[in-house]
Amino acid sequence: MKPVIALVGRPNVGKSTLFNRITKSRDAIVADFSGLTRDRHYGDAKLGGLDFIVVDTGGFEPDSASGIVKEMARQTRQAVAEADAVIFVVDVRGGLSAQDHDIARYLRTAQKKVVLAANKAEGMIDAPQVAEFHELGIGQPWPVSAAHGQGIRSLLEAALEGFSEPEDDEGDEATADAPIRLAVAGRPNVGKSTLINAWLGEERLVAFDQPGTTRDAIHVPFERDGRRFVLIDTAGLRRKGRVFEAIEKFSVVKTLQAIADANVVLLLLDATQGVTEQDAHIAGYILESGRAVVVAVNKWDATDHYQRETLQRSIESRLAFLKFAPVLNISAIRRQGLGAVWKAILQAHASATCKMPTPVLTRLLQDAVERQAPPKEGRFRPKMRYAHQGGMNPPLVVIHGNSLEHVKESYKRYLEGRFRDHFKLTGTPMRIEMRSSHNPFDEKGG
Repeated sequence: MKPVIALVGRPNVGKSTLFNRITKSRDAIVADFSGLTRDRHYGDAKLGGLDFIVVDTGGFEPDSASGIVKEMARQTRQAVAEADAVIFVVDVRGGLSAQDHDIARYLRTAQKKVVLAANKAEGMIDAPQVAEFHELGIGQPWPVSAAHGQGIRSLLEAALEGFSEPEDDEGDEATADAPIRLAVAGRPNVGKSTLINAWLGEERLVAFDQPGTTRDAIHVPFERDGRRFVLIDTAGLRRKGRVFEAIEKFSVVKTLQAIADANVVLLLLDATQGVTEQDAHIAGYILESGRAVVVAVNKWDATDHYQRETLQRSIESRLAFLKFAPVLNISAIRRQGLGAVWKAILQAHASATCKMPTPVLTRLLQDAVERQAPPKEGRFRPKMRYAHQGGMNPPLVVIHGNSLEHVKESYKRYLEGRFRDHFKLTGTPMRIEMRSSHNPFDEKGG
């Protein structure tokens, strides 16, 4: 799973600037949930071949007694608890403060790897102001400038030391008998725990515990009708004696990690509350991650006709980007509709790992172009020659030809529809990549 780095420090030391610098853009925020992100923002980042999650926190006052400051401190403690490493950000120009000492004292007791970032140090790398932060007892201060991008790579290398790049398991994903990694994602109280308990309690399911890798995330291997799965926990699943008990404890980090680690994600919605902003954010991250997805609407039995119609419109408008995903109505507590969910999960995984032969893709491409040619852009008309499969989970189709940079998104969607119909792909996003050949006559003006 992706390692997690939390940015911690007193107010106005440049944590958000550092967050933006690490994630490359504020657009990298992947979870913006009310009640959580007044003080915590989550973003994806990459260093070399290692993907990781960054958590930005609000100004931290560990000993705050009440009010909003107390809530901010609670959020920061949660971020530290979720993190694999903490970057403690201090302000070189503002100097060492009593609040920095308070934060350092807390971090020393948190039993987490801590790296000290001496921010706003442009032009001050060897200045005595940097050296004075040694007295915090956190270790070597790393002089950086979040605003100018100086020293950031060295800082991240120190924070991520010991975390290895994931092994390429593309071959495993395509193997028919490899276990399907399944994550159940959703906001609090939608019934994840009830659903997981229903699965693990069925007589046809065989489950056993397996310790997590890093962190306390738990993978639960189990079998159903002879097919092997690995349930990646997002609901706070833990062992109690010899029985698994699902604890409804919401953690954005656990959800993001589980989605990134899964082959298929079951997105659980609450029929009584409709599609909320949290649901849309989680769905967006699933799409961004390229994961196969099945949408299950829980508590369907607790709704009336009007609620069901409203919910249908809500799904069509707020989750329009998941048009390819099957939507199933279930009741976890009554165990209604669960068989259809398993069938949809298997179909989604089969679609995500579908093999598409080059001759078939090329013929489909040529037929699609004959039916509707790509629109001309200025003096350029895109010319498509052949297509091949570039990857799985999600399926990637690479199209070769000339002037393909002028192909519009609407035409890509048209091609995607043709490929989907032929290979009967459901429950998986699909990506189309255009690769243009160099035309030597372009430079001579034809």
